[in-house]
Amino acid sequence: MSPAISSAKLADALKASAQAVNVELDRLLPIGDGPERRVHEAMRYASLEGGKRLRPFLVLESAKLFHVAESAALRVACAIEMVHCYSLVHDDLPCMDDDDMRRGRPTCHKQFDEATALLAGDALLTHAFEVLALPGTHGDPAVRCELVAALAHAAGGWGMVGGQMVDLLAAELAMDVAAITRLQQMKTGRLICFAAEAGAVLGKAHPNQRQALRNYAHDLGLAFQIADDLLDVEGTAEEMGKKVGKDADAHKATFVSLLGVERARAQADMLASQAINHLDSFGDTADLLRDVARFVVERRS
Repeated sequence: MSPAISSAKLADALKASAQAVNVELDRLLPIGDGPERRVHEAMRYASLEGGKRLRPFLVLESAKLFHVAESAALRVACAIEMVHCYSLVHDDLPCMDDDDMRRGRPTCHKQFDEATALLAGDALLTHAFEVLALPGTHGDPAVRCELVAALAHAAGGWGMVGGQMVDLLAAELAMDVAAITRLQQMKTGRLICFAAEAGAVLGKAHPNQRQALRNYAHDLGLAFQIADDLLDVEGTAEEMGKKVGKDADAHKATFVSLLGVERARAQADMLASQAINHLDSFGDTADLLRDVARFVVERRS
């Protein structure tokens, strides 16, 4: 398959996946009639528009490998997107990264206010676990419990939140490549690993198949973050939909600052290739997951 055809197929698949996730998020995030509707509106503002929807796409594609019902996979895809969007809302707050733009428009706290944004993030996080826990996600309560536990671990103090804490301290720490790798595995990689393995959990897959997807996601997550670091140096605010160059301004160590642009790009390419190799046992059914590994290092936003 030529790269051009592969890229077109992935573009169509990402678009279709994002549309399906948006429809389901719209259903899962209704607006109430009382004064609390303001937080509902902020939740929808933060999650319904924009974004690559990469994590939901990984859920949906991994679920297809095991013939999981799309309705079940969509619920898990939306749950992880809610968690991702909550993290962005909180990351953008003045007490964290203090960003005014996200996805090409005002951040949630700029569109509403800081208190509403904080509550919207809290509500998105908690609602994600409600979605996973309900029978519509899977008929087997043990599967639902495993999904809840896995997402909690990926998002909490030993995962994304812990990684964000290290990131906030990074400018004060002596960060080498190993430390940056650990930080990014926690902050970004844990959720990506959950997304890639979720379909296997839903499909009660063999442990070897789950391990292959974990290995794929491990390398994919690092490749994704290196590409992000490169875009922070080489990208524009128009392309990214947010301010660039913040890591350098804050004197924070990144893969690019430690390795240089060319070595960082080579490392991202190597990791993408490794990720692809982990999918050999799935044959052609995993082609779109292979295309995603190439996409994350070639993207411009």
